[in-house]
This record gives sequence, structure tokens and C-alpha cells, in this order.
Amino acid sequence: MMEKITKLSEAATSAWISIMRAGERLLAAIEADLKTAGMPPLAWYDVLWELARSKDGKLRPYEIEERTLLAQYNLSRLIDRLEREGLVRREVFAEDGRGRWVVITDAGRTLRTRMWAVYAAAIEAHVGSKLAEDEAKAISGLLARFL
Repeated sequence: MMEKITKLSEAATSAWISIMRAGERLLAAIEADLKTAGMPPLAWYDVLWELARSKDGKLRPYEIEERTLLAQYNLSRLIDRLEREGLVRREVFAEDGRGRWVVITDAGRTLRTRMWAVYAAAIEAHVGSKLAEDEAKAISGLLARFL
């Protein structure tokens, strides 16, 4: 059975392409800025940020997955790496001896703060400096429709 195919406008197609290209280019530029500053990848920041802003600085792995753009298989490897670097530690989830908390360490908090200085400057350089305040608010408002 064939579904009815809706006519897609040129404007909608162009908007889709622009959103995807802009997102890819901005992420690549920010990743490059972090690398130039000797910082780890943005995914590290995302995990450390979610942990730092959570109650007691800890989350279960599935909660981190829900709050970031990381797939479970990538997240597991990343948590292993963060743990080896001393940025997080795992703790047994008391109510269920099988589960684990991922807890940010002081070193993780320190690295997140150092990364934010570079990340914030990159956002300003690649986004903020190219938009007036009202333009930034307009883009934010438009993109909020998709969230």
C-alpha cells in the first residue's frame, strides 16, 4: 500500500539542508578549537556538564544517555575512558546492587571548568560574533519548534 506523498517545498528542503550543514560546521569548528587548546572532545564536556549539574554530581548511565546525544555503546566506552582519566568514578547503586552511578570527581569538575572557557569562547567566535542579540533570539526561538 502506497502512502500519500506530501509535496515538500523548496524552502523546507533548503531549511533542512542549512540546519544540517550549519550544525556540522559549527560542531567541527568548536571541536577544532578544543583540540587546538589541548582539550578533549566535546563529548567529554557534555558528560561532565550533565554530571556537574545533577543532584549530588551523579547519574546512572541511562540518565546520561537521555541528556546527551551519545548512543549507549559510545557512552559506555566514554565513561570507561573518563574513569581511567580520574574524571569520574563508578559507585554501586545501593537500592539495586547491580546498577552503578557515574560520579564526577574534583578532577572532572576542574576539567569541565577549563573546557568551558574554551567552549564559551568558541561559541562566541563562531556564533555570537556573527549575530546581533535579536537575531540570536530569533534563531533560538525558531529552532525551539523542533525540540
